[in-house]
Amino acid sequence: MPQLSGAVVLVTGANGGLGREFVEQALAKGAAKVYATARRPQEWHDARIVPLALDVTDPASIRAAVAQAPDVTVLINNAGIAVESDTLLALPDEGIRNVMETNFFGPVALTKAFAPVLAVSGTSAVLNIHSALSWIALTGAYSASKAALWSATNSFRVELAPQGTHVTGVHVAYIDTAMAEGVNAPKIAAEEVVRKAFDGLEQGDYEVIVDDITAGVKLGLSGPILDLYPALANAPA
Repeated sequence: MPQLSGAVVLVTGANGGLGREFVEQALAKGAAKVYATARRPQEWHDARIVPLALDVTDPASIRAAVAQAPDVTVLINNAGIAVESDTLLALPDEGIRNVMETNFFGPVALTKAFAPVLAVSGTSAVLNIHSALSWIALTGAYSASKAALWSATNSFRVELAPQGTHVTGVHVAYIDTAMAEGVNAPKIAAEEVVRKAFDGLEQGDYEVIVDDITAGVKLGLSGPILDLYPALANAPA
């Protein structure tokens, strides 16, 4: 099973609230090095942290990151975006594509690009940040992108297992970070999300369900569609 102690970790979206927590907790668990990536990486005051410029939507930037980080053993696909007007009908096509580029195509491209690097260690890991919204379409484009990433995670899990790369998907409801600042709903502390994600990874879990809300949504997938989408009960016949 993958362990953080002695690992070389790459975190996407490291400037955000959840990303910073991944960087700090990886070091607390004994990671030897953490590549803290962002489009405009911030300064860090720890010699074990290597700031690295990375745009997950840019193939050239991904190739450059692979060349600069050839020793990665744990890839954390954390970077993501949401948009204010997120219904599929209201959001312009360009907006939908932007969400998909960052939340789906980016993590998929990164995982493919780093797969040969991860294979070298023999025991490596990919950790993908999903959402309860992977399983319920309360936000059109964001939900669609996270649902697509969930499916890709399932595929990578099977495809990367023979090379010794363990793939864990983390599903969680709203997190208390800037991305969910305008959401009027219960929120989970970023520290708790990362702690549970790392605990699950080191235990060899394939899926980490962080909170009760997310667990309830997953359970609802096996029930009638109207239980997840009660508004359909009032739709014209």
